[in-house]
Formats: sequence, structure tokens, C-alpha cells
Amino acid sequence: MAVMAMHATGGERRPGYSGGGGSPVAIGATIAIHALVVGAFILIPKEVIAPYVPQILIGKQIPIDPPPPPEAQPQPPESRLPLRPATDPTPTNPDDLVKLPDSGTGPIMPAGGTGTDTGGGVILPPIDLPRDPVFVEPGIDPRAMSAFQPDYPGSMIRQGMEGSVTVRVSIGADGKVTGIERLSATDEAFWIATQRHAMRKWRFRPATRDGVAVPGTKVLTVHFKLTDR
Repeated sequence: MAVMAMHATGGERRPGYSGGGGSPVAIGATIAIHALVVGAFILIPKEVIAPYVPQILIGKQIPIDPPPPPEAQPQPPESRLPLRPATDPTPTNPDDLVKLPDSGTGPIMPAGGTGTDTGGGVILPPIDLPRDPVFVEPGIDPRAMSAFQPDYPGSMIRQGMEGSVTVRVSIGADGKVTGIERLSATDEAFWIATQRHAMRKWRFRPATRDGVAVPGTKVLTVHFKLTDR
């Protein structure tokens, strides 16, 4: 078996290796490019932001022209009226004057005062103060007094009973009985006799208010007594 041996000589180049150093031209070009980049960065102007200083406003007065004076208005012409001569006032007839009567009682003194004026004065009429109406209750008409006693009930006479009846009578403005109310009675017979008689026979003087006849009421008691005892 044969073996081939290869020996490298001193003048041969190894594959993948460019040699001991670079080209001087390439190196110089590289340095020049870097120098241009650095120089350009240095020469670029930097943006400077100036600090904000507020502006101070200073005011000053501006003179204003005064307004023009108002125009004078024309005055209306004065009217001249003829002067009338002064005349004396017509004397008043003394008979036309109304004379106040002299009270003859001296000065009118105010309440609580001590007047010193002298002479006559006027006396005012008294003031009518409001008052309550005058009411007069009804009363028995004297002309009908003899007819006021009712007839005695026959049943009570036979039993020999006496008694009384108290009633409230309603009286109209004409004096006639308009109603009767039983308040008390000794017996029913006495009450019936009184009721019937009152509606037929009793007459009254009507009640009055300030002199005017008005309806009213009156309470009466009728007694029944046997006279032969």
C-alpha cells in the first residue's frame, strides 16, 4: 500500500487566512470614515431651550377728551298777560254768617286737663253706646184672669181628691197659646182638664223685645181644691 505525503513549503499560503497584515490603503480609508462620523456628530448644533421669563405688563392712563357741553335749548317765548287791577274783596253780609250758640258754660275742659281758655264753646251730643235689647216676659192678660181656672174633673170630685198641675205654656206674638207641655201632675185627670182649658181659654200679654211683641214661654201651676170642705 503506497502512502502519499505532502509537505508544505515556506512559500505556500494556508487556506482561509489572508496573510499577516491588511492593506495600508484599506486601513487609512477606515480611519478617515470614522473621523468624518465623529466630526459630523460634533458639528451638529445642539437644541438649546431658553428658560421662560414672564412678561410684565405695565399700564398707563390714556387721557379721555371731556364730552362737549350740551346745546342750549331755545326758551319758549314768555306770554305776557294783561295785569288786572287789584280790587277789594266784596264785604260779606254779616247776616249771612252763621253764629254758634253760646253755651254759657265757659270753656270746654279736655279730660284730665286744666284749660285756661275763656269764652263759649260747642257741646257735642252724647254718643249712644250699644246696649243689650230689653226683653219683657209674657204675662197673664188681666181681661182673661177669670177664665184661667179649669173645670174640676168629675171623677176627682167623686173621689174627693185634690191636686195640682205644673205646665210650660208656649205663647205666640198675638198672646194666644200655641202649645203646652206637662211638667208635673197629681193625676192624669187634672192634666187633661188643664190642657184642654188652656188651649181654648188662656190669653196672655205677649213677650216683648225692645217694645216689639215676640213669642215666649211661661211656667204656670194650676191648683185643684174642693171648696165645700
